[in-house]
Amino acid sequence: MAEHNGFLAIDIGGTKLATAIVARDGAVVARSQAPTPKTDVWATLSSLISQQLSSAPLAVSSVGVGCGGPMELGGEHVSPLNIQDWRNFPLRRQVSELTQLPVFIANDAQAIVLGESWCGAAQGRSDVLGMVVSTGVGGGILSRGNLVVGRLGNAGHIGHINVQPDGRLCACGARGCLEAYASGPSIASITGAPAEAASPETVLATGRYVGRAIASAAAMLDFDLVVIGGSVALGFGEPFFAAVQQEVEQSARLDFVRGVRVMPVGLGADSPLVGAAAVARMATIV
Repeated sequence: MAEHNGFLAIDIGGTKLATAIVARDGAVVARSQAPTPKTDVWATLSSLISQQLSSAPLAVSSVGVGCGGPMELGGEHVSPLNIQDWRNFPLRRQVSELTQLPVFIANDAQAIVLGESWCGAAQGRSDVLGMVVSTGVGGGILSRGNLVVGRLGNAGHIGHINVQPDGRLCACGARGCLEAYASGPSIASITGAPAEAASPETVLATGRYVGRAIASAAAMLDFDLVVIGGSVALGFGEPFFAAVQQEVEQSARLDFVRGVRVMPVGLGADSPLVGAAAVARMATIV
């Protein structure tokens, strides 16, 4: 245990909280998770973190966190739309005080695109959109190999691209956002059934909305690969991805955005945790 061999990875979402020990090669060597409670989220998360560190099979050098946004740059304070208990929550300070380690925080979809470019489906690619389609809908962007962060660290919120003018009310307060149609809670609200019980028609409609947003983002950002994770996208499977790809091909008509490829994350359900570790890895590369 003398050498620092890995990272503590933390994934914070509206449905579950997860932690893992991730080795320097991206392998997840230990993990734990718990449902996200409605209140006192920090108590549950801090217990997971403490338990993970106490039983870690590798020494840990730093902590990487992927968390839903919005947030302040570096995760000093976070206000995830799908965690009502946290508004301006001092996440970085809390994790730092608990672990006594360097802590690095990014939007959860930014984390995913970093992880996928490290050892997943986007290895060797420099212009990539990573997406999470789950309890919320988020995005992270690599441009010429660099993570696009933005003024306050919130770049990539593709879930709040408008896909239906004057459409459904979104949790952000606007109408017609992608998240108001493609997130798990929104699908349940529209159909009266949980996303995992969605009909084939709902799967295809969700894919079309996601593809519509991707086509708009591709025209703005000039990427050629999209990798999508999250429980809704991965649960819907191949019919969803085919619908996304078809809509992108129909809607992305400029020469430089034709040929954008859409695929599932290569790391599967581990993508958020490997991505969180990648946040710490990127920050500590000399």
